[in-house]
Amino acid sequence: MTVSPPSPPISRASVGLRSERGPVLLAVMLSTGLVAIDATILATAVPAVVSDLGGFTQFPWLFSVYLLAQAVSVPIYGKLADLFGRKPVMLFGIALFVLGSLLCGIAWGMGALIAFRAIQGLGAGAVQPVGMTIVGDIYSTAERAKVQGYIASVWAASSLVGPTLGGVFADYLSWRWIFFVNLPIGIAATWALWRSFRESVERRRHRIDYAGAALLTTGGVLLLLALLEGGVRWAWSSPTSVLLFAAAAVLLVAFVLVERRAAEPVLPLWVFGNRVLNAANAGALVVGVLMLGLSSYVPLFAQGVLGTGAVVAGFALAAMTIGWPIAASTAGRFYLTVGFRATMLMGAAFGVLGSGILLTVDGDSTVWHLAAACFVIGIGLGFVSSPAVVAAQSSVTWQFRGVATGATMFARSVGSSVGVAVFGAIANAVVAARLGGATPDLERLPRGVLEPAVHTVFVASAVVAVALLAAGLLMPRHVVEPSSDHS
Repeated sequence: MTVSPPSPPISRASVGLRSERGPVLLAVMLSTGLVAIDATILATAVPAVVSDLGGFTQFPWLFSVYLLAQAVSVPIYGKLADLFGRKPVMLFGIALFVLGSLLCGIAWGMGALIAFRAIQGLGAGAVQPVGMTIVGDIYSTAERAKVQGYIASVWAASSLVGPTLGGVFADYLSWRWIFFVNLPIGIAATWALWRSFRESVERRRHRIDYAGAALLTTGGVLLLLALLEGGVRWAWSSPTSVLLFAAAAVLLVAFVLVERRAAEPVLPLWVFGNRVLNAANAGALVVGVLMLGLSSYVPLFAQGVLGTGAVVAGFALAAMTIGWPIAASTAGRFYLTVGFRATMLMGAAFGVLGSGILLTVDGDSTVWHLAAACFVIGIGLGFVSSPAVVAAQSSVTWQFRGVATGATMFARSVGSSVGVAVFGAIANAVVAARLGGATPDLERLPRGVLEPAVHTVFVASAVVAVALLAAGLLMPRHVVEPSSDHS
């Protein structure tokens, strides 16, 4: 049974889009590029950052705090975009990201850099979901798959360019240029969006759900913090982990109770009763688990077990990010003819096949073998993620498209955190068993210990890939578009 969102009065938002779609799409792609490059560009420059600022034990927080801030703010921005329009929220997100980049570039210590990375993450939390919502507004269902292929190609290119660019800046200029380079890109995106994107939203007073936003943010931060740092900074069974999970559970239960009474809830509870959105969110969650989980361990296997260099190891992972946009850009041909469900199931089949190929990789395999498995998995993720987002956007009217898109992006962020945590726990458990309880850094392990540890992660990814089939089966055979869409 699919629960539909409540039908708001027409006076709530009367939308008329008079956009030059090409420049608007360019602005969305530039904005997406900001977030995508920033996800990888810093990794290769960490030694230079630590050498300059110190704080070696703190540098993992450069990544964790960014992910936390981005993930918990996504659903809030999605709701704000529905209330006040896409343009102001998107411009605010770009401005906040650029401000955070500028501050990161002039950071005087590791603590300051971590704080400014949080500001970047809060900006990124608006850019990705609102950008996808804008695409859903100005392109039809038939057009969205090709456009999503363009956006996916930005992620693919960024995954290749980011680490290389970060290394070049760190070696030949300064690591600070990793952040300064965002300024001209952000300004160009702002100019294109300001000049070309027009929307007419009828203004009226809104009752902002401050309590819901605060509970969701705090509960989400504690949950993601427990997932990201559990098994790393403290044991899963430690009082710290138990306290974090318990506090997160209490806050999220309180959030549900508040949302039931809120006049304009930040994350309406009907989202969890809508079968299309449940299927889309389930698919996004599993995609997040596989994407970031494998991103952490495929290069490690290539370098530590196969004996390749960092560049070749990056190539193996890049195969996955190349397969993704290929599938995303062609998915429209399939879901327009056979439907969203069949297309997601086809993607799930590719995901399971690729994971099966990954299981055959061992210490005697070539890097091409590893790359082939990643490429097939990437095709599967593309055929799941693109139809999932389009189906979610197509199942609601303009007034709820931001919430629907934000919920899907939030599910992927949570999946990414879960993937890193679960796969890390599995790898560490194997290492501890082989070394009698000791769990040194995986990068320093001998091949005889590292190979079975990472192979166990590959087994776990194959099990997770089967969940893609469940997400596809959950999607209804037919997704009915609401007739009251004003876009």
